[in-house]
Amino acid sequence: MQQTSLKKLRKLLVAALFGFCLWGASGFAKPDDWTDRIIQALEKFTNNYPQEKVYLHLDKDYYAAGETIWFSGYVTLNNLPAIGARNLYAELRDAKGAIVQKELLLIYDGGAAGEFTLPESTKPGLYQLRAYTAWMLNFDTTFMFFKNIQVFDPKTGKAGDVAAPKEYSVQFFPEGGDLITNVSSAVAFKAIDENGYPIKVAGAVRDSKGKQVALIETLHDGMGSFELKPEPGESYKAVITNAGGTEKSFNLPAVKPSGIALKVYNRGSRIFYLTGFNELDASQNEMLLIAQMHNQVIYKADLNVGEGKVSGLIPAQNLPSGIMQLTVFDQKGTPLSERIVYVKGVTDSLEFFLDPQELNKGPRQRTELVLQVPDSMRGRISASITDADQVAFDPNANNIVSHTFLTSDLRGYVHNPYYYFRDTSAQTAQALDLVMMTNGWRRFSWQEILQDKYPAIKYPYEQGVTITGKAMTPARQPLQAGNVNFLIKIPRDSTQSFMFAEVKPGGTFSLNNLIFGDTAWLYVSGQRDKGNREVVVEFDRHFFDVYAAVKTPIPLLPPPPMDNRILKNYLATVMEGNSVNRMITNRTIQLKTVDVNARKPTAEQTTASKYASGMFSSDNGYTFDLTNEVPTQFNVFQYLQARVPGLQITGDINNPSLSWRGGAPGVFLDQMPTDIQQIANIPMADVALIKVFRPPFMGGFGGANGAIAVWTRKGGDTRPDPNAKSLELLKKGGYRIIKEFYSPDYSVKKAQHELPDKRLTLFWSPNLVVDTISHTTRMIFYNNDQTKNFRVVVESMDQYGRVGRVEKYF
Repeated sequence: MQQTSLKKLRKLLVAALFGFCLWGASGFAKPDDWTDRIIQALEKFTNNYPQEKVYLHLDKDYYAAGETIWFSGYVTLNNLPAIGARNLYAELRDAKGAIVQKELLLIYDGGAAGEFTLPESTKPGLYQLRAYTAWMLNFDTTFMFFKNIQVFDPKTGKAGDVAAPKEYSVQFFPEGGDLITNVSSAVAFKAIDENGYPIKVAGAVRDSKGKQVALIETLHDGMGSFELKPEPGESYKAVITNAGGTEKSFNLPAVKPSGIALKVYNRGSRIFYLTGFNELDASQNEMLLIAQMHNQVIYKADLNVGEGKVSGLIPAQNLPSGIMQLTVFDQKGTPLSERIVYVKGVTDSLEFFLDPQELNKGPRQRTELVLQVPDSMRGRISASITDADQVAFDPNANNIVSHTFLTSDLRGYVHNPYYYFRDTSAQTAQALDLVMMTNGWRRFSWQEILQDKYPAIKYPYEQGVTITGKAMTPARQPLQAGNVNFLIKIPRDSTQSFMFAEVKPGGTFSLNNLIFGDTAWLYVSGQRDKGNREVVVEFDRHFFDVYAAVKTPIPLLPPPPMDNRILKNYLATVMEGNSVNRMITNRTIQLKTVDVNARKPTAEQTTASKYASGMFSSDNGYTFDLTNEVPTQFNVFQYLQARVPGLQITGDINNPSLSWRGGAPGVFLDQMPTDIQQIANIPMADVALIKVFRPPFMGGFGGANGAIAVWTRKGGDTRPDPNAKSLELLKKGGYRIIKEFYSPDYSVKKAQHELPDKRLTLFWSPNLVVDTISHTTRMIFYNNDQTKNFRVVVESMDQYGRVGRVEKYF
């Protein structure tokens, strides 16, 4: 695992730290031992709990049923590419938190490629893409990657039901953390509607006697601030009115009679701080201020109230861009006041040049774009080219720049984060400072790490697929020694290998760091050190195998209104494209001079005739023959998801809710009525046939809304491996095999080229290959039938964690 190799940050900080030490020594006393304890606690946290982050670059901002979500993942550890990481988890969840699709992706050199195919039966509405590593689960899950996605129905144009907001709320954030009697403080506020969108509000702050003491007016995206100097014994409330004229009252945080409040003035190259206080205890006369970035202390200073040392400045001209946390401590190490501030300092970003080598906008014409990269760059580059006229985009949406420097270090939701990087105006800087005041920074808690309370590590730093479990005697007593032997077969490429895991005292075992695609069949047997007496082997369930709904900490927000003309054209093109895809999938090859008097039964028909009888032999539905298939899914309902048009399977995949044409279909096991739970518990290795009947199904009770019938394997349909005789079988899902992005080559004549070309993403690459001699990479693609203008987005990260982004139109 990468530990503290923060070379990129340290290069920028060394000179600054040296200057701070000299400057600080001239104005402040030498720190005492108690101050060192605070710094050592941060060093311990940084060394033992490195910070991992994930970012996904998508080919588009929104999608319609029938399309594919293409994405490229960037994974960092301590702000450098996570070269030791292997497992990236991605989930697509609906508005209720139910997992619709999920996949395990292989990380290589800090990056991974992935895709989610949206069947034409996908229900329109709001979805959320979540990506993370197992290591990130040990910490605050708010810091995972989240991306809200709108999915449209191309036939109807519907985008799901989004209720018009009726309610709103306003939160108040005193600078430094608290309102202190007789201390003037800035109070920031954030106003949002019930969907989580920022709204404009106006109003006034009044004391307990009704006297107006401050005015409230939003400056940007529901945020604003006002000054307030609380009087002794007073309480305050805000009377607010939204744009619709609805008036509400909100109580401000309670005023503390004594304490300290940190006030910060961000002047760009210099950051001034001032501590206001009232009736401090004598033990708090001496305090310490620490500023840290990326878990590295970049400034510290003694504060002494008796000597008037209550303010100072931090030179920021040589600091890297990012979030700085300032905290004031007393001699017990208790944090008294805190403030985060954004430093727009040295931005060591990647510079690219993108130019056309050959540009043609005619139907199905060839275009070649050349991207010039820095000579020393080694890293990951992803690129998307879309129809600029039919695919709208949000210019202020989160991207690799805003994620790296801003949102990946904030707990709260930031609306339109790239807005704060588009210019350096005073108004933008003021709005960004409001983001700092209204969003918490909580990678760690000073109070906890100073008391040696560190995160409990429940999930390891994964470098492959791990299989764990317990070996026991038939009486379920843990084995104290022995082995668990594995015969591992990969059906996808017909490879196999033998491995073993040593049984530790207590019966536990683990097989670590396996790398395989698709699915592995593991034939398992336990072995004692003495003799060949029977051993019972049970496997642990990996967290990714659980499909329970997850409550999101990030609001599921509907996107901003789109131009109706653009949306209408986009949906019409998607619908035509779906029709073309069906034609390609179902296209048949006509054979000449062949007379066929009888059709040979398909494998599905042969298996169905063997298992199904009576009304269950009906062809009114969908048939899935699993006798010669190696499904990667873990149960029947996961297998059926998105395979049957109109059949909705939502919620926990182990106990889902079923709906088809307005009602719940019946479920049958070997032609006998059963319940959902029993079907969910059947291992896929035991399933021979699945039939989904359209409503009404007359084969049994509960078929008014159709039926799902499952048959378990009979003798002869299970083909045991001759080398795995008497061994138990476990199926283990591996890394997702990503399908290839379809990019037609019209210089070659093919039958399918006769069909219309309605692609909206014309080019996608999750990782462009750079020529190390010319330091260029090329994007070659053919236009579709209608695109007149191209939008190109390139995002990248090099070996030092520097990021770059290019957005250009042709």
